[in-house]
Amino acid sequence: MVTVGLAFISALVGWSGTAALAAYAQRRPGVAAVAWLTAALGMTVGLSAAVIGAIFDFGELTFRLLHTGIGLLGPLYMAWGAFELTVRGPRARFTSRLLLSAFTVIPLVVFGVDRLSGQFGSTFPAFADHYDLIPRALAGLVHGFAAVLLVAALVTVARRGPATRNTGLGAVGLVALSVLLSVLVSYFGLGAFGPLLMLGAVSALWGAAAFAINPRRDDDYYDDEYDDADEDDFEDLPEEPVRRKRRNAEPYDDLYDGSPRRSQGSNARGVITIYTIADGQVPAFDQLAGAVVSEVSRNEPEALLFAAHTVASAPQQRIVYAIYRDELAREEHEQQPHVLEFQRRSAGVVVATNVIELSLSEAAAGEGLAAMLMPR
Repeated sequence: MVTVGLAFISALVGWSGTAALAAYAQRRPGVAAVAWLTAALGMTVGLSAAVIGAIFDFGELTFRLLHTGIGLLGPLYMAWGAFELTVRGPRARFTSRLLLSAFTVIPLVVFGVDRLSGQFGSTFPAFADHYDLIPRALAGLVHGFAAVLLVAALVTVARRGPATRNTGLGAVGLVALSVLLSVLVSYFGLGAFGPLLMLGAVSALWGAAAFAINPRRDDDYYDDEYDDADEDDFEDLPEEPVRRKRRNAEPYDDLYDGSPRRSQGSNARGVITIYTIADGQVPAFDQLAGAVVSEVSRNEPEALLFAAHTVASAPQQRIVYAIYRDELAREEHEQQPHVLEFQRRSAGVVVATNVIELSLSEAAAGEGLAAMLMPR
């Protein structure tokens, strides 16, 4: 009865966490959010099957569902979500997505059709006690790939500035804990301790998402009334702007002196963000956008251009166009206190966000462009 009760509680918490992650994915759509939602859904379906197995003894179907959830989809997609949340390199992301497809489809087929052996009971069954060599080898490859993704995410976060390092380490660390607990339960079953550890795994994933949603929780500095936002709202943020010393960096003023220049082979990165605003919230969004543009102008010399545009044919849309000196400058921008605060405040007035990432290949700019668009 203890196993049944713990299995039921872990499944119930799993469904609650899945609902919370679904709300997170809707509020801040992105690859990491979808990955964590997939992981939570897979683990929760597996834990729900485990409740039936604990009551009536496990069978082939409940065994396969349990280990597909906690041994495959859970660890794999939790680790990949952490990787997507932290690593920005397009090549690294492309490689991870390619490998993810292989490590999802092939094990799913093998776990679903491979022959099972041994007798089942009412406690969480160990993966290796019932699967043969090929499924066990595939499980090891999947978990090894998940470990590589987590190490890459941790290394990336550790290289960031102190203003955002702790938050990133907290989120990735909780994901790593959740992956470890899921893998332990999958490999060893652990009897009545299995559902208890899975309760911890689901809770850790939930906590990681909470870190990602609200990386800073000091409410004494924040005002939730959007109508009161203006360009001075972000001046009292408690953190200094995120800045890094760059080797051989040019003085900012030199970027716009002399005749117009044509660039080829630049490392510059561009981002176009299209916001669709809720009815009646356009003035509130425009005030928030004006405030963050002002902060970027004052504190981010590596943001070469940052401009907010209205759309004549779509009054409920706004377009923000940004050009950064390189990928590092873009990463630093995304971790600035005023950017995190803008994201937090705008979540209540924006109904959809589309992001287009650009790499600059050719460009020509006239003298004074920056002074016209971004007075400093």
